[in-house]
Amino acid sequence: MFTFSIINVAQAGVISDAPSISTVGMNVLFFLLSVVGIIAIIALVLSGILYLTVQDDKKRMQGVKRAITYSILGIILAMGGMVLIKLMGQFFAN
Repeated sequence: MFTFSIINVAQAGVISDAPSISTVGMNVLFFLLSVVGIIAIIALVLSGILYLTVQDDKKRMQGVKRAITYSILGIILAMGGMVLIKLMGQFFAN
């Protein structure tokens, strides 16, 4: 009697509402791209503050301008990656 209840519990089925591996992968990638975008925005704000505080130092000014350029590029790449992830998710879901 006790043995039959153990066997019934041991043969539990598959969770039907669990997300697929591709859905989990897409969610992880979307999260990572969100983090990258947030970091790029923070870098842009900090670069803007540095731009305002740079005096007449040409070398520092070039470095700050380069940091602003890379921050904007990072934001664009993160947003483009998010769009690409969403499109791939819709394409492969069908």
